[in-house]
Amino acid sequence: MSQLRKIYFARLFWRIAVFAICIYIGVYYKNLFSVLDGLNFFKSFSPLHILWIIWIFDMLVQIVPVNAKTSIGSQKLFSRCFKASHKKIDYEALKNYISSSTKSAYKIFVLWAVLIALIGVLYSLNLIDKIQLFLITLFFYVCDVICVVIWCPFRLIIKNRCCTTCRIFNWDHIMMFSPLIFMGGFFANSLVLMSFAAWLIWEVSVMLYPERFWEHSNETLKCSKCTDKLCTQYCKNNIKNRL
Repeated sequence: MSQLRKIYFARLFWRIAVFAICIYIGVYYKNLFSVLDGLNFFKSFSPLHILWIIWIFDMLVQIVPVNAKTSIGSQKLFSRCFKASHKKIDYEALKNYISSSTKSAYKIFVLWAVLIALIGVLYSLNLIDKIQLFLITLFFYVCDVICVVIWCPFRLIIKNRCCTTCRIFNWDHIMMFSPLIFMGGFFANSLVLMSFAAWLIWEVSVMLYPERFWEHSNETLKCSKCTDKLCTQYCKNNIKNRL
């Protein structure tokens, strides 16, 4: 198991622990969730402030090119992660790849929008409250890493080889925080706006620098050059690409 894969498994266990702790707090210490209301974020301290700081930092890492322990799949929008292919780039094939992968990505976008709309309906009908909206977000927080280290259902639509080449890798935060759209207040709004910024930068990068997102134009994304060894199928893929 690679060092990065170990780190991501540690993140999974951390997120599961956070999810469990927040469920406990939601049952026995509901007053700690008062920071979700309006500007209460600035009035008293809650463990949720720690999560807010962690989440803001995680999104900054996706926006600013820093040497962080994260997958190349998340960092490939930056020039430092681009190594031009030795072969001449087939720009027509690159255009077709970006077009095809983007169409698949936005199928996921529509499906996710439907899911979030259903959550919004439940909230508007008072069938769930702000605490439960927050816990749904935490559930997505756990599922995000499960998609990386165990199994990703989105591959069935995008048909990407692995996380390294994933078209929507940095959609994680906007998908995770989308239930908070209905909540309002500084806590939720700041996370939603920051996640939108991370998503927008990613999407603009795909349009401006498509060669960074295709393994046939970016050597860094090839299995044979993989340093992450994060995907559960990386060994098999490495063997195929070396033959």
